[in-house]
Amino acid sequence: MSQQGQDAKFFQRGKIEEFRAELHAAEAKDKKFVKRKTVLKKIVANITMGTDMSPLFTDVVQCLGTPLLEIKKMVYLFLVSYGRSKPDQIHLVIPNFLQDCNDRNPLIRALAIRTMSYIPIPVVTDALSDNLRHALKDRDPYVRKTAAICVAKLYTADPRKAEKGGFVELLRDLMLDSNATVVANAVAALSEIGDRQDGVIFKLNLATANKLLAAIPESSEWGQIYILDSLLRYVPERHADAEMMAERIIVQLQHGNSAVILTTIKALLYLMNYMENRQLIDYICKKMGPPLVTLLSSGPEVQYVALRNILLIIQRRPTVLKNDVRVFFCKYNDPIYVKLAKLEIMYRLARAENAKEVLAELQEYASEVDLDFVRKAVRSIGRLAIKVEAAADDCIQALLSLIETKVTYVVQEAVIVIKDIFRRYPGKYEGIIPTLCENLDALDEPEAKASMVWILGQFANIIDNADELLDDLCYTFLEESTEVQLALLTAVVKLFVYKSKADKAKELVHKVLKWATEEADNPDLRDRGFMYWRMLAVNPTVAGEIVLSDKPAITTDSDRMDRGALDQLLLHTGTLGSIYHKNPETFIRHAAGKALKDSPALNAHSRAVLVPLARVQLPSAMPIVVPGPGPMEPQAVSSPVAPAPPLKNDSSPPASDQPVSVPANGVSSDQYPEDEEGDEDDEESSNRQTNNLDPYSNLDNAFGGYLADEPRPMAGGRHGDEDDLLF
Repeated sequence: MSQQGQDAKFFQRGKIEEFRAELHAAEAKDKKFVKRKTVLKKIVANITMGTDMSPLFTDVVQCLGTPLLEIKKMVYLFLVSYGRSKPDQIHLVIPNFLQDCNDRNPLIRALAIRTMSYIPIPVVTDALSDNLRHALKDRDPYVRKTAAICVAKLYTADPRKAEKGGFVELLRDLMLDSNATVVANAVAALSEIGDRQDGVIFKLNLATANKLLAAIPESSEWGQIYILDSLLRYVPERHADAEMMAERIIVQLQHGNSAVILTTIKALLYLMNYMENRQLIDYICKKMGPPLVTLLSSGPEVQYVALRNILLIIQRRPTVLKNDVRVFFCKYNDPIYVKLAKLEIMYRLARAENAKEVLAELQEYASEVDLDFVRKAVRSIGRLAIKVEAAADDCIQALLSLIETKVTYVVQEAVIVIKDIFRRYPGKYEGIIPTLCENLDALDEPEAKASMVWILGQFANIIDNADELLDDLCYTFLEESTEVQLALLTAVVKLFVYKSKADKAKELVHKVLKWATEEADNPDLRDRGFMYWRMLAVNPTVAGEIVLSDKPAITTDSDRMDRGALDQLLLHTGTLGSIYHKNPETFIRHAAGKALKDSPALNAHSRAVLVPLARVQLPSAMPIVVPGPGPMEPQAVSSPVAPAPPLKNDSSPPASDQPVSVPANGVSSDQYPEDEEGDEDDEESSNRQTNNLDPYSNLDNAFGGYLADEPRPMAGGRHGDEDDLLF
């Protein structure tokens, strides 16, 4: 083999005619195939650089007869690149494929099978089928593990051929192979097939799951990831099964690979839904904290992935990192995306015990130079005041000190959050309104201006010159954004209700209502204007009662993700879905959805928010039954459980207890004893049913626009912080 760095000379663009001439010249007086090897290296280098080498197809294919492994590898690499684009010439290679599939060298056998699987042309897949079946039972584990991946490629090219040929059954048998790498590749192939919407459903029973766990210590890092990820396809029927499995995989939290750690955490979070031992759940939560903290010492990219996953985990299991808020304090050299992610986690971990520490840190961030970071920090101070009542006074003082800096964007963010604080604590902080009015001229962004207008209208009875201030703001009424126009319209009506005898108020309300109903283009503004006008004309007293009615107190409930949606997202921990905070089927074509499966062991609170998944069935596809009993369970449950009616959108029979089963989503259930979950949000979550088919429709972008930060009205019957998910 060539020494490292000596092949750089081959990366020079050449002409097709020159390479063809060199290949023909190499056929004579080239006993050690040095010339042929050199030309093929040049061709492969040109393919790497993007040069089209397909005209050399017939010339390169002739080199397949060379008994040198290095040359075979380069020719097969050429075929991988151009095989599918030459369907009329690919038959020239079939005899060589068949010969290499029976070669004595296992590397050549595996190379031939692998290359054939990359060429999804019928004549190649026909030749591949029999050889692949033999390769899956080859005596060499290297050939078997390569063949396992080839089954997934064959399934992608022709699903029905793979199913009718019994390759899925052969893959299932490979999961019980004596070689850990073969087991991992078989699991990876079955997972890829099972993740397709039109693929067979890949499920595990207890016996197979235990055998897969036994292969973890001998597997590579990526093999461990595939095996751990496959545990999500096992649905525990008893609490003891889930607890035993969690105890066996918890040791993987000490692994040095971040992907293995995140996949282990995903499996543990999944199994915890089927446990009843509170001490074990608390122990697992305690053990998950240090590995997550360790990930924050990696590079910024790994940090960001970890932070986005932590943001989901602490919403479902707040005890995991409740005492580690200091770990998420921002460093001066953190990239902005890491800082914003840490800021969100700091807010979610804030409680009465650490509120002063978090507030001091947020005040430091408010003096930074990065505009987006400063805005988010100021907004977080206001959210902290709303969330932790004990820290509200300190937060107000911090916001007032920030307003005194006269920095425009800081003042505007402060006004926005102070408006929410007024709604959260009515009658408590109105004394700071004069300070806000002094900075009225600094407001030029629509959200900040609308917030200030709301304050002027809501407290027009205690602001002496409210009519003058609103009159000044109304000069540019028709040029303002719709958000500000709506706020001005409501504020002016409130002013008129408070000061109905004042000529200034009468003149102002008439002018604004006329603009809104006659000159405004926005239908919402026009409709609201007509509504106010008719209310004031018919009965001003009733209009005042409606406009000035008590507003519901606001809280941080809007920051919480729906429990059912959260359980779904946690099944994608460590994947792209956990970074986007969206289910993969919403942004990946043909991806199959994941959700918790019902079983006697599933705790009551998780069952209450269970999200049913409708399996997409293609019209032309017939249900595929994979024959074979599969591994037997080591012991049967003493008392049989009567099957419950199938879930919504599911009319199929219950799935059999096989590792790979009929595509059905049937589950069994009975009258279950309530499993007391320790999380503070469980009582609330059990009352919330996920009726929306798209549980992610209300998710905002992670940081853009700060829409997710906006507090919403508090649900009826909820008071105090003892119910807060983050406490």
